Amino acid sequence: MKAAVVGGGTMGAGIAHVLLAAGNHVTVAEAGEERAAAAKEAVAASLDKAEQRGKLDRPAGQLLERLDVVAAVDQLPSTTELVIEAVPEDVALKRRVLADVRKACPDALLASNTSSLSIRSLGDDVIGMHFFNPVPVQALLELVVHDDLEPAQVVRAHDWAESLGKTVIEVRDSPGFATSRLGVAVGLEAIRMLAEGVASAEDIDTGMRLGYGWPMGPLRLTDLVGLDVRLSIAEHLTKELGPRFTPPELLRNKVARGELGRKTGRGFFDWS
Repeated sequence: MKAAVVGGGTMGAGIAHVLLAAGNHVTVAEAGEERAAAAKEAVAASLDKAEQRGKLDRPAGQLLERLDVVAAVDQLPSTTELVIEAVPEDVALKRRVLADVRKACPDALLASNTSSLSIRSLGDDVIGMHFFNPVPVQALLELVVHDDLEPAQVVRAHDWAESLGKTVIEVRDSPGFATSRLGVAVGLEAIRMLAEGVASAEDIDTGMRLGYGWPMGPLRLTDLVGLDVRLSIAEHLTKELGPRFTPPELLRNKVARGELGRKTGRGFFDWS
């Protein structure tokens, strides 16, 4: 099977990893040669890490033989069967990318990995395939559907998701879907509690891990996702669903200072 991922960042590289591990030929498209090379390195590093942990059924080097990277969407193979868009959370950007994908891969199932934007707004032929970070580890895949999709498209998406070994939940296209909406609500409340001095970041997270069985506390998870990403999603949900998703000032201030979480070395925790 031939699949492609547009966008080779953290999520895109992880998605490419699981597609390769499932036995597919994968092409990752990025914007320019430099970013394409960085995407290939990210996928290779992810596979190497999985191999060291004994999580691959064949050597990482063999899987990488089925990976291609290209420097533009129009270089994707025309016979690609699935294309997953994983570019930044910008509706206009995603629409442009998907328009280019339609020309390059006319028969492909089109999917978006957006975590909160309306799937239908990206095109009536687009389905949501929302993966979770880190993609090779997280078992869940949220399939987001809307009324304009053909039933056959939904079946194809389910088949692809299950071929990757993911557990699938199907939700209707709505702001934040199911997981982002709930996850952001808890995360924002944790930030408010921290700002109010209710407890330390470590104790808030420990309470959720040990009291509710979360594998990771909401503040550490926010650091992993990126404070800037969480702020953007909260602002979108505020616009769509009302003031209960209003971002706390502490979150805004940290983003303004460049404290974006693990990717910058500091967020609610010190990652240096």
